Amino acid sequence: MSNLSDLLPAGASGKTIEAVATATIASKAPVILNSAGTVTEVVQTSPAVTFAAGTPVEFNSDASTNGVAIAYDSSNSKVVVSYMNYYATPTWAGLCIVGTVSGTTTSWGTPVVFSSGAIEYETAITFDSTNNKMVIAYRDGADSDKGKAIVGTVSGTTISFGTAVEFESGATSNINCVFGNGNVLISYTDGGDSYRYKMIVGTVSGTAISYGSEVSSGAAGDYPKACYDSTADKFFVAYRNSVNTGGGVVVTVTGTTPAFGTPVVFISGDILNGVFPVLGTSYDPVADKSVIAFCQSADSHKGFAVVATITGTTPSYGTIVKFNDDGDTNSIAIGYDPDADKHVIVYTNSDVTDDPGTAIGGTVSGTSISFGTTVLFQPTGDPTYNDIAYDTSNNKFVAACRMNTGKGNATVITTGQDAVTNVASFVGIADAGISTSATGTIV
Repeated sequence: MSNLSDLLPAGASGKTIEAVATATIASKAPVILNSAGTVTEVVQTSPAVTFAAGTPVEFNSDASTNGVAIAYDSSNSKVVVSYMNYYATPTWAGLCIVGTVSGTTTSWGTPVVFSSGAIEYETAITFDSTNNKMVIAYRDGADSDKGKAIVGTVSGTTISFGTAVEFESGATSNINCVFGNGNVLISYTDGGDSYRYKMIVGTVSGTAISYGSEVSSGAAGDYPKACYDSTADKFFVAYRNSVNTGGGVVVTVTGTTPAFGTPVVFISGDILNGVFPVLGTSYDPVADKSVIAFCQSADSHKGFAVVATITGTTPSYGTIVKFNDDGDTNSIAIGYDPDADKHVIVYTNSDVTDDPGTAIGGTVSGTSISFGTTVLFQPTGDPTYNDIAYDTSNNKFVAACRMNTGKGNATVITTGQDAVTNVASFVGIADAGISTSATGTIV
């Protein structure tokens, strides 16, 4: 690349340069310096994008959808939803359905049963990008509430499954699973062991899954929600303990064995004890931070978020920030948009008319997060079991939920984004118009 000083005419004192334009530049237009020493007018490379939600689409028209979870299959550019349906054949079966995003809407294939037993409102789903497989973890109510997981393969608009494999023989609940660096980390509460929260690593091979050693936290806890910190190559897990305190712990996986770091509280005695998800986590690789979204019971069930930083095996937290000032925030989920570098939180706002499903975008700066305006992904219907996944092919989120009618709905959410320009190498202002390949003066 040419040095700026090499382009300065004698006597210019650094006030002007002479350079060749790669394309026509208007008089007084701002310009950038290219690597070859030529100049180009500053232009908008992508327009501003409005934060908006499309029209909800049913993925299950039966009036008994529960335990909704969603993940994105990047190898097939599909979203996949797992759920329980009482009216399925057999009843209370666990089902999975493949969705396709087109513009601001979705279309859905035919649901496929992955568990004929009553899955008891519990499903969790993640995508293993090493093996290009979906993994669903769930509670099998037809088999003493044991914890099981199953591997799914997406093909077109359908999905097929291997054989379910048990990971917990006790009464399992509050199941969560997330993928990172070849590992599927399953976290859950073991009702057969004083409700301690535990973790186990699953390894996918073909259409089967095997497990390493189960590790216990040694303390009672529920609602564990994990995200993978790709910089630290560790998992960060937020949870609510037996006295409603919100805590976080760093989990390091060695081989197929998870190890707990030192748990650190982010809020004392104030996480809502609810039926639906009361907290969620997502990781921001640009800021190298994780974000926890949660409901604070002592403040009229309002919605809050806090930024977590991993140092070694210990988390620390920034200032807690409110994202919903209305009371009764519930069914919280959060995801990260790598294109807009924003987190999107979806939740149900049951303190306002029609109990809308609401989404809000947040941006991490340092150890804090700030929020913009909200959009309604479900304007009415009191949605529950909200979950969210980011489609990297279409640069959209898809939020899935259960409506108060019992039907399952999904909505495309477009993250708000400012206009982008090529201004990174700004050098000055064109003194006059410059034709393509002509030399002109830049002030």
